[in-house]
Amino acid sequence: MTEKPIQGEKRVFMTGNEVVAWAALAADAEIMYGYPITPQNEIMHYWTRLAPKHGRRFLQTEDEISAGFTTVGGVLAGRRAFTATAGPGNTLMQEALSMAEMMRIPIVQVVTQRGGPSTATVIYSQQEVTMTCFGGNGEGARIVYSTSTHQELYDYTIKAFNTAWKYRFPTHVLGDGYQSKMRESLTMYDPQARGIDMVPTEPSLGNEGTPGVDREPNHLRNTYNTEDELYDVVTNIMSDWEKYAPEIAEYQEYDVEDADVLVIAHGVVTRAAQAAVKELRAQGKKVGHFRPVTLRPIAEEQLRKRVEQAKSVLVVESAYGQLRKILDNAIYGLTTPITNFFKPGEGVTADEVVEEVNKLL
Repeated sequence: MTEKPIQGEKRVFMTGNEVVAWAALAADAEIMYGYPITPQNEIMHYWTRLAPKHGRRFLQTEDEISAGFTTVGGVLAGRRAFTATAGPGNTLMQEALSMAEMMRIPIVQVVTQRGGPSTATVIYSQQEVTMTCFGGNGEGARIVYSTSTHQELYDYTIKAFNTAWKYRFPTHVLGDGYQSKMRESLTMYDPQARGIDMVPTEPSLGNEGTPGVDREPNHLRNTYNTEDELYDVVTNIMSDWEKYAPEIAEYQEYDVEDADVLVIAHGVVTRAAQAAVKELRAQGKKVGHFRPVTLRPIAEEQLRKRVEQAKSVLVVESAYGQLRKILDNAIYGLTTPITNFFKPGEGVTADEVVEEVNKLL
C-alpha cells in the first residue's frame, strides 16, 4: 500500500484542474479514463503525474465516446473510476451517461464548461447546464454540483464519489474554464481525517457465488422489448429520484430574509452576485442572493420560498437562459417578476450585477 496522497491538512495555491486531480486521489479514485480537450486537459496531465506514485491508473482512449463507456465498464467492475471532459466531449459522452442513468451506474464526471454551441471557444461558459443536467435520451436522473471556488472543486469532487455510489445515479461536478485555469488558494485534506467515510465500491459483474442461489442476481439491462417493461423501469428510477432528491439538493443564501430584489446565479457567477449584494447592502439596499449548489436536483422548496417573498428576481448567467429554464420549472405558478441578465460565453462582473439590480430598484 502506498501512503495516502494527502495526510492531515495542507494549504495550497494551484489551478482548478490540479485541484480536481488531487481531490480524486483523496477520494480513493483508482483509475481515470479520458481524452484530451481544452480546458480539461490538465486534469489528465496532473493525474498521470500523480497516479503512478500512489498505485493508481490512467487510460487515454481514442475519443470521448470510448472514455465514457470505459468509465462505465470500470465502475461495473467495481473500480472507483471517473472521467472529465468539456464542450464537444461532453456531447459525445451523453450516450454512456444515458446508459449509466438507465442502469444506475455510479459514474463520476467532471465538466469544465467551455463556450458553445459546437466547437465554439475553448475558454469559458455556463452553456453546458442543459446538457449535463438533461443530456441523452433519459429523464435527467443525474446529480449535478455547480462549483464556484477551488475549495468547492476539491470538496465536491470528493463528495461526488460518495454521492454516486450511495444513490447510484450519474454524478457530475460542473466547473468551467475560468476555474480550470486560474490559480487560487484552498485547503486540501484527507477526508477520513475530517470524519468523511468514503462509500465503498462494489462490482456489478463477476461477483462470487451463483446468482439466485448464493446471492441476488444482477439484472443489468439498458434495452427493453416492450413498452410496459420500459415504463416499469423508468418509473422505478424516477420514484427513487424523487425520494432522494430532497436530501441531495443543496443551496446557499446571502442576505435573503428581507430582500426586495433576489439575485439568482450559480457556479463562478455566484462570486459576482455575492460581491454585488455586499456592495448594495452597504448602500442600504435590500438585495439578496440565492445560489443553487445542485442544479439537478434543485432545492425547489427553498427556492420557491425566497422567490415568493421577493418583489423582483434577477437571474444572472453566462448562458442564454439555461439556468432560467430550470428555475421556471421549479417556481411554476409564482407571480414574482423575473428579469434576465444573460451573457453566453462571457464572464459576469459585480459591477454589471449592481447596475442591473439598480435598474430594478
